[in-house]
Amino acid sequence: MFSSTKAYKNQHYSELRRDCIRDKTLFEDPEFPANNSSLFFKKPLPGYVEWKRPGEISNEPRLFVEGISAHDLNQGQVGNCWFVAACSCLALKPDLWKKVIPDHKDQEWDPNHPESYAGIFHFQFWVFGEWVDVVVDDRLPTISGELIYCHSKDNNEFWSALLEKAYAKLAGCYESLEGGNTGDAVVDFSGAVAEAINLETEAYYKDQKKQDQLFEDLLKVYDRGGIISCSIKAQPHEIEARMANGLVKGHAYSITAVKKVRLGHGLLAYFKNETIPLIRMRNPWGKTEWKGAWSDSSEEWSKVGDMERGNLGIVVEDDGEFWMSFEDWCKFFTDADVCRLINTSLISIHKTWHEVVHSGSWTKNAEPLLNRCGGCYNHKQTFLQNPQYLFDVTKEEDEVLISLQQKDIRMKRKVGQGENLSIGFAVFKVELNRKYRLHDILTQQCVSTSTYINARTVFMRIMLPQGRYIIIPTTFQPLTLGDYMIRVFTDVDSGCRELTDDKPKVRCWSSFLGYPQVVSHIYVHGAEGLQNQESPGGADPYVIISCEGRSVRSTIKKDTLQPEFTTSAIFYRKKPRKPITVEVWNSNTVKDEFMGQVVLSGSVKDSTDPQRLQLRKRGRQMADEMPGNISLRVISATQLTAM
Repeated sequence: MFSSTKAYKNQHYSELRRDCIRDKTLFEDPEFPANNSSLFFKKPLPGYVEWKRPGEISNEPRLFVEGISAHDLNQGQVGNCWFVAACSCLALKPDLWKKVIPDHKDQEWDPNHPESYAGIFHFQFWVFGEWVDVVVDDRLPTISGELIYCHSKDNNEFWSALLEKAYAKLAGCYESLEGGNTGDAVVDFSGAVAEAINLETEAYYKDQKKQDQLFEDLLKVYDRGGIISCSIKAQPHEIEARMANGLVKGHAYSITAVKKVRLGHGLLAYFKNETIPLIRMRNPWGKTEWKGAWSDSSEEWSKVGDMERGNLGIVVEDDGEFWMSFEDWCKFFTDADVCRLINTSLISIHKTWHEVVHSGSWTKNAEPLLNRCGGCYNHKQTFLQNPQYLFDVTKEEDEVLISLQQKDIRMKRKVGQGENLSIGFAVFKVELNRKYRLHDILTQQCVSTSTYINARTVFMRIMLPQGRYIIIPTTFQPLTLGDYMIRVFTDVDSGCRELTDDKPKVRCWSSFLGYPQVVSHIYVHGAEGLQNQESPGGADPYVIISCEGRSVRSTIKKDTLQPEFTTSAIFYRKKPRKPITVEVWNSNTVKDEFMGQVVLSGSVKDSTDPQRLQLRKRGRQMADEMPGNISLRVISATQLTAM
């Protein structure tokens, strides 16, 4: 996750700082000048703006005062509570903020060596798959001597204001930070994988089982260093409206703890082991808190012993941080952003993931079949013109995480653009031996489709059985152009790769050997009636589909006489009159035992109706050893000119 960094705008911090110290000048950033173009593109500020360096605002400026804390930050006059909430989350993670604020000790003001101060700072953000180092000068916008935007509780602490300036530089100006998503900022701080959860649609507060599972998921994310935020949906006129219970609509909160809190006092509490799920969060305003159960001074805290309260760090003051029961949280909040720090380390006590990252574009071509912007599955005629990524699930079953992220186009707001595209993706189970792009959607099984939404990231967690799959990332409408990044996480290497070829290259064949003339697609659905009178128990059957010296083998069905296969294969055939065979084998003996076969000879005809074909027995001796009659259903066996 932490790779080498790229200098934004080709500005190298160490070189610029060295030059300023040598010339005894303070850095002035030509790429983000101290004027209105860096402040706004549409909405002027209410007052005269003066750009001041920290030394002109405070007598003893510091990057940090007594370290870094989630309580340091307060929101300014721009509507970027989402960014401030992300900063609060960042402050809780030393491994992350030390990456985002590199060389923090070296960047700190040094009263003993004022000559080392050059008015230049730098920060690092994860931008579309790579770490980018952003340089800023320390001239900050003020009105009447006060910082306009994000600022710390201590007026001589400046890490949050400088970090925000670097982030605004990436976005084009401060106004471009108006309105956003906390999860997006967290991803930019960490390279995490973001999942948006709609608490309202899923109605977790009505379903105790779903609620309990969600709490366990969030507890696991929090314990493993993940970052969580939440908000309450609001109509435009309700943005930052205060509710009677103390919560604020249309406002981002950072989750600062997820805990099972022990109830009771003394030793009795440990023997009873009664707990309640609680969640702690912080309002970026630094004030205005929840007034209901488990708020700072509510009577519910009398159920908790002094030691447990001390461990939780309960502070009764209006500092913007408060606890809620998880049930109330599910009831009153409508949206949550869960950012997982995916562990890809080879040496770890926690679960590790294998990650594959691909970047691509939805592009248009003069030749329609070379388009890569076919729109969603609703547009079946063009859908398969989209990019396609193949991966394998090699375990019997595996959890797969898929994240599709589009390029941040917030910097285009200045020119009247900057709105996210509606994006999503579909996952198809395909033939075990597929190597080339899909061209016929009717023969494939769609196992899942993501939500299509104009968010920067679309995420899916899905359990998949062993097999080969294709992910097709798309925009909602055809001919919509844009850039994307797709990340696939599996337990073991999935071999994820983009499919670019439509069919085998002709140069691989010759007129002597023959050219691939047709494509045969075989889909074996199941085998029935494996009866063994001799031995009790089941067989361990599997299917082998063979054509012209190539074969595909299914997974083994353990201990069954009624196996269900969903195995398919695709063959590019040079000699279409040669037979295709489907064999059933038993793997539970010392040596694999042949059980029977179907021979599809000559040209394979298209069949949409299930065909039940009796497996042929090879020879009298083999017939005596076989466990009985077997029926195999070949659901479809088709010949196509292209697949």
